[in-house]
Amino acid sequence: MGRNALFVVLFLGVMIVQVTVVNRLPLPGQAAPDLALLTVVGYALARGAAAGAVMGFAAGLLSDLLPPAAHLLGHNALVFCLVGFLAGRAVESRPSAGPLVALACAVAGPVVALVTGALVGDPRTGVSMLTEVLPQAMVYNLIAAPPVVWMVRRIVRGPEPRSIQVPRHVMRSRV
Repeated sequence: MGRNALFVVLFLGVMIVQVTVVNRLPLPGQAAPDLALLTVVGYALARGAAAGAVMGFAAGLLSDLLPPAAHLLGHNALVFCLVGFLAGRAVESRPSAGPLVALACAVAGPVVALVTGALVGDPRTGVSMLTEVLPQAMVYNLIAAPPVVWMVRRIVRGPEPRSIQVPRHVMRSRV
């Protein structure tokens, strides 16, 4: 099975866990971590901007179609596409900035969702969403980002090649 097919299976599993477990956790406040968004970020960090945008759009569209869909159709597709592209572009320009990019995208995702929701006239975007739900969503995403993004990057890229340490005395040639 190819890495992209494996990611699709992984994403379906993440969506099932999101809907059946994470959204039902008795967390303080009105928000929960967005594992789907963090999964797209991990994929984009491993594959780059173009792949991140395409997979973000596909994952967002799937997220839009799965219940409970209490938002406009295509909204998550737009948000995940934008965040996937930005994460991939950032890591392409600075490959060592992966962990920082993951945390920045974990914070930026809910902001992009709120702004795009307001732009398209989503009636759920209001002052309470800005003052109560947005900060909670940002904090939950920050907490969930390191393990989720690490796991996704590891699955998408495969195992890291190990460098073999050869002692110096072995490397010297005897003449």
